[in-house]
Amino acid sequence: MALRACGLIIFRRRLIPKVDNSSIEFLLLQASDGIHHWTPPKGHVDPGENDLETALRETQEEAGIEAGQLTIIEGFRRELNYVARQKPKTVIYWLAEVKNYDVEIRLSHEHQAYRWLGLEEACQLAQFNEMKAALQEGHQFLCSTKT
Repeated sequence: MALRACGLIIFRRRLIPKVDNSSIEFLLLQASDGIHHWTPPKGHVDPGENDLETALRETQEEAGIEAGQLTIIEGFRRELNYVARQKPKTVIYWLAEVKNYDVEIRLSHEHQAYRWLGLEEACQLAQFNEMKAALQEGHQFLCSTKT
């Protein structure tokens, strides 16, 4: 059975008109272990939690952003399936916008750095094709809807 994890693709918009698609910046966290990969906050589902509860809890634990500081974007949910450490893994991501552009990021011991990045830079840091595709799809979704 695949390991199941959930997370949020967190974004903010630079303080310029929202019609400019380059105003969207994604939050990526750099892992402290392994290959120090960059991903949005995510983690394993705890017993009794639903997927979205997991995503919100992991975001608070890993980035210090509480649920009340976020707006979940309706209509976007992506499931990534890949192999991690020789085991199948499924990760569910939602899009979430921070309500405060200058929200404070407080990293846990699981991460050593964070960056707010435009789509192109975020895709360069997100080494895995599935993660790049999720970022691109999230960006396209935001650019095609009035959020």
